[in-house]
Amino acid sequence: MAERTVTRAHLAEAVFQEVGLSRSESAMLVDEVLDRVSDALVADGTVKISSFGTFAVRQKGERLGRNPKTGEEVPILPRRVLVFRPSQVLKARLNGEEPPADPGADG
Repeated sequence: MAERTVTRAHLAEAVFQEVGLSRSESAMLVDEVLDRVSDALVADGTVKISSFGTFAVRQKGERLGRNPKTGEEVPILPRRVLVFRPSQVLKARLNGEEPPADPGADG
C-alpha cells in the first residue's frame, strides 16, 4: 500500500472543492484551524475533536538513555510530547467496522 502524506495544500484544496471558498480563502481557513489547534495545545494541553480523537500534551520526566553507537549512558532531559488517542468511531472506521451507536460518547 502506497503511503500518502496529507499536506496543508491537500487540505486547502479539499476545502476549496467541498465548500466553494476561493483557493486563497481555503488556505487561510486551513492555516487558521491548524493555528488554533496548535495554540490550544500549547495553552491547555488538550484538543478533542468529536468522532476523530484527542490530542494531548504529556510531560515526560528526565531519564537515562543510551547512545546506540558508543553504548554510553546519556541523560534525556524532561520534555513535553504530543500524543494522539483516536476515538472509537475512528478506530472502527480504520478496521472497517460499524461505528459505535453514540459517536459523541468518545470524541
